[in-house]
Amino acid sequence: MGCGFSRMSSSTPPELAVDAAFGDATGAGAAASAAGVGPGSIQYTAELSSYEAACRLDPELQTFDATLQQRTSRAISTLALGVEVHALSFDSLREVIGCLLEMNQEVVKVILDSKKDVWKNPELFELVEDYFENSLQTIDFCIALENCLKKARDSQLIIHIALQRFAADEQEVDVDGRKKYARTLDELRHFKVVGDPFTQEFFQLFQTVHRQQLSMLEKLQLRKRKLDKKLKRLKTWRKVSSIMFAAAFTAVIICSVVAAVVAAPPVAAALAAAASIPIPAGKWIDSLLKGYQDALERQKGILNSMHVGTYLTVKDLDIIQVLVDKLEIQIHSLLDASDFSLGDEDAVRFGIEEIRKKLEEFTKSVDSLDEQVDQCNRDIRKARTVVLQKIIRHPN
Repeated sequence: MGCGFSRMSSSTPPELAVDAAFGDATGAGAAASAAGVGPGSIQYTAELSSYEAACRLDPELQTFDATLQQRTSRAISTLALGVEVHALSFDSLREVIGCLLEMNQEVVKVILDSKKDVWKNPELFELVEDYFENSLQTIDFCIALENCLKKARDSQLIIHIALQRFAADEQEVDVDGRKKYARTLDELRHFKVVGDPFTQEFFQLFQTVHRQQLSMLEKLQLRKRKLDKKLKRLKTWRKVSSIMFAAAFTAVIICSVVAAVVAAPPVAAALAAAASIPIPAGKWIDSLLKGYQDALERQKGILNSMHVGTYLTVKDLDIIQVLVDKLEIQIHSLLDASDFSLGDEDAVRFGIEEIRKKLEEFTKSVDSLDEQVDQCNRDIRKARTVVLQKIIRHPN
């Protein structure tokens, strides 16, 4: 059908490999292990460790994790069967979609149970909105995948019909010049017209959803840390954020396994790696997120340097403005004194004395202003140098 499928190589039967991978690990950790993505190989080690610790302390989290582990094990075990036949059955597809929907519903239940606390916190509310939006987009992808598989099943049916036509045509002889295998050829032409059910748009959608999942994980990681600092030991927030993280993390793993089963090259080569290679598993995810985080840190450093430099420049200009105003007043005072000095002799003496006094103060003001301008120039040059150095060190 023009659709290449990616094979996951393993010397151990898929079912045994999945079962052995789980052990006593928590649901999120088990999902990572089952897909070949070891928690130690990606930068979510701290979050997974925090989640496991929270499970040990919270009975509700233990219940959620047990359910999550069971669903994930069932989904990946079913998907593993598809590896051997290079396709997904409807049972496998239903299992994957059902697992994602059930996880989403479980998170919704926890959130609704904690809604009085959730909606009072704007940051957590935004996190919830992002999670729901991301979940809906993942479900949309699953629906698109289901449609593609339905088309694939239609193509398979056409092939079966063509084979039946061939068996029937084989028994016939040419009648009135009609070709012996005309009906068989008709079915094959029909199959060709149907074409590849997995369109380029489908794979683009997959790549988009996968990137969004990874992005969601990153946001969960960063915001969870921020929430943990702000909310400290409040169990409600930790429970909600931990459950969201575990569900999103597991969804990424399941999507990776789906990619390994159905995605055509070169998509499978990139996305199935996290599910098919045991040692460097997740390295590309780690590299992607690490590089992105490093880039953000460098950009933040540049912005901070520009902010500090701009702040110093503004303060210098404020001081210069004050000194200029003061100097302007002194100049007008000198001018007034000069005008007064143009009068009679007494006025001249008085005026000159006033000018002398004001001149000394005026000179000090000029010196102060000159120093401030020099300081402002130094601050600007220094800030430009710091920013330039950070930009030079910033990779493209």
